[in-house]
Amino acid sequence: MKRLQSVSILAAVAVLAITVVVIVSAQSSTGADADAVRAVIEKSYFHGAFNELNPDAMRAGFHPDFAIFSADGDAMAKYPIAAWAESVAKRKSSPGFDPQKNKWDCRIVTLDVTAGAAAAKVELSRNGKLVYTDYLSLLRFSSGWRIAAKVYQEHK
Repeated sequence: MKRLQSVSILAAVAVLAITVVVIVSAQSSTGADADAVRAVIEKSYFHGAFNELNPDAMRAGFHPDFAIFSADGDAMAKYPIAAWAESVAKRKSSPGFDPQKNKWDCRIVTLDVTAGAAAAKVELSRNGKLVYTDYLSLLRFSSGWRIAAKVYQEHK
């Protein structure tokens, strides 16, 4: 009988420990830091890099050492923020650019914030079709949250 009670107590402790882990995990994407991360992604990434094509918003929310990393055969290609922001500015100022046709549906699929580091999975769709799944890494610097790196998958 005592062995059965010991097993029951251990099972209850295990369930409690799992519950605490689940609650803590769920809370890692809430609170002031998560709100600040979402704000940076929305302003600098969704609006700056895509919907509004605002290179100043990009520069404000991306770390100067940010890069997009992608596979190039067995090599890794690196596209720095300075080049990306410049291409965004050129695109917006080109004579054929139509802001009405530059509409993206953007959403944060998952967000995980742990102290001063965060990871976000985002999706970008156009005309009802998923175009990109992006994985953003963010860090909290003394000046605030900044997007540090991106890897992505283009859907064709």
